[in-house]
Amino acid sequence: MMNIVAIAGSTIPSDTANSLQVMKACQALAQLGHRVTLLVPGSQNTSVDLQAHYGLQTEFPIEWLSSASRRMFTWQAVRRARVLKADLLYSWFPQSAVFGLLSRLPVIFEIHIQPTGLFGPAWHRVFVNLPGRKRLVSITGALVELLERDFRMRFSAEDVVIAPNGVDLERFAALPDPVAARRQIGLREAPTVMCTGHLYAGRGADLFLALATSFPQAHFVWVGGRPDDVENWKQRAESDNLTFTGFIPNRDLPLYQAAADVLLMPYSRSIMGSSGTADSASVASPMKMFEYMATGRAILSADLPVIHEVLSDQNAVFCEPDDLASWKSALEHLLHEDGKRLALGEQARHAVQRYTWLSRAERILNGFV
Repeated sequence: MMNIVAIAGSTIPSDTANSLQVMKACQALAQLGHRVTLLVPGSQNTSVDLQAHYGLQTEFPIEWLSSASRRMFTWQAVRRARVLKADLLYSWFPQSAVFGLLSRLPVIFEIHIQPTGLFGPAWHRVFVNLPGRKRLVSITGALVELLERDFRMRFSAEDVVIAPNGVDLERFAALPDPVAARRQIGLREAPTVMCTGHLYAGRGADLFLALATSFPQAHFVWVGGRPDDVENWKQRAESDNLTFTGFIPNRDLPLYQAAADVLLMPYSRSIMGSSGTADSASVASPMKMFEYMATGRAILSADLPVIHEVLSDQNAVFCEPDDLASWKSALEHLLHEDGKRLALGEQARHAVQRYTWLSRAERILNGFV
């Protein structure tokens, strides 16, 4: 058993995908039997049930460190890791990864997006070039290729692990069929097309609304989104077959996804995250993709090259981003061809077996310690 100290910049709790990913990754490390302590900036919010909010099954300690700035936190957290006598530093911050190596700690640095800003690339290069026991974890192969091509970073094979995001399969093991799921959560009975996640730019809400207008017989449900964004898109809707649920605790998300006949990933060619500063369309590993697969429903996805690192024509249908005509045609086919829709769902459920958070954590640590 190792004493692992994880350092992340996420606000805990929050509704951001990065905070969910951090919590799932830390849980998986704890489920492998390691002692895991997560260090995050800010102060503790005791009004939120973290297990329900993030759909957790295993607890691990979290420490909230107050600091004068985000920059100071990256060093302060490494100092705290040394006090905690960490055997391994696991960081989502390049600065903390560098400070960890300078402190002679073994370091795993996980990346989700290309470096940005004036100093971002420099911190990444320092991590790559510093000696020490280290490993880079990337959520996609496309991201590693981008770092090598655009930032002239070179990695040895043993220093890099490609680890897409994952899913807790046990939470999807006994889901009801779509009709029963709709009944349980109070959705009206109709062919149901669903998308889950935030309503940031590039997530396809405009395409979602256009499809709803084109299929008045179906019920279109968007699960997630912040109140202001939800209200904005509600006002833009031109049909009455739309439901925006707003934020749903992760604990309840599988049942909502099970209520769908078709699950959408209507991404544009450019996708903005919560910060609005980086386009992730070429390097993303959407967590909802793995949840969709585990749900066993047909997936209709934007045809982004990076998505093909996980999905294929055997378990999903692909459409050109923002091409309404192709989306209408594909969706009409899926809604009318029960056999095709069910076969795609079963193939996706089979393929996702290798993408659990637990197997991901095992792969990340394998051969490193």
